[in-house]
Amino acid sequence: MTYPPPSALLRKYGLHAKKSWGQNFLCDEGVLRHMARLAVEEKGQRVVELGAGLGHLTARLIERGADVVAVERDRDMAMVLRGEIGDRARVVEADAAQLDYRALAAGGKLAVVGNLPYHLTSSILFSVLDAPQVLSRAIFLLQREVAERLAAGPGTKAWGLLSVLLQQRARVQLERRVAPSAFLPQPRVESAVLQMDFGPPRVAVADEGRFGRLVKAGFAQRRKMLSNALAAGRVASPDKVVAALRVAGIDPHRRGETLSVEEWAALDRALEDDARG
Repeated sequence: MTYPPPSALLRKYGLHAKKSWGQNFLCDEGVLRHMARLAVEEKGQRVVELGAGLGHLTARLIERGADVVAVERDRDMAMVLRGEIGDRARVVEADAAQLDYRALAAGGKLAVVGNLPYHLTSSILFSVLDAPQVLSRAIFLLQREVAERLAAGPGTKAWGLLSVLLQQRARVQLERRVAPSAFLPQPRVESAVLQMDFGPPRVAVADEGRFGRLVKAGFAQRRKMLSNALAAGRVASPDKVVAALRVAGIDPHRRGETLSVEEWAALDRALEDDARG
């Protein structure tokens, strides 16, 4: 499928990139095709593209035989998508951070892909984390610093709340770095392609809601000892926190940023056992 470059499409429709919307259109053919290859594992696969923009990645997904749902909240961009893509994809005007992935999956599994606006990355990632049961894979183009944080390991400065929550539910790997020159207009920072494969949880937790609150409390005050940080976060009483840490085999003097996903899960299970007892 021959597809006009972003500059040509913007001129054709009398539009421009909206800075307030974080619009930086990916125009590097190699990156576009790489993302499409990662997202589409077989023909006929349902792929939800977040922030479809002018349709450049949409076109590559269609080329690979995907059943594409192109999500775009900007009416001007949706107009371009309908004008250039036509009925080869379903265009949905919606906020990518508030999608009902279960409804879109229609009983099956989805792949999710997108060049995410930097200011919406966290909200979109949290929405994805709410629906891992219907997702097979997510391929996101993110600010490089954010991508490295999500793929980081324990004990590093980059290791944080989203790193733990995401890696508990998915296998995460950094696929490639992307220079600012790959976009129009060019952002001021580097980007990176991140791949997340969903399946059975990496490690089971007793209560997903409490697990999230637990990890959040542990990282809320990174310089505090874990026992103090969790007590301050009111996850449980100080005595119960210390007892759970002992059962999980975790030194209460450690900091939250040093715990692995497995250790966070063990602590959650210890708190569950204490609550039952």
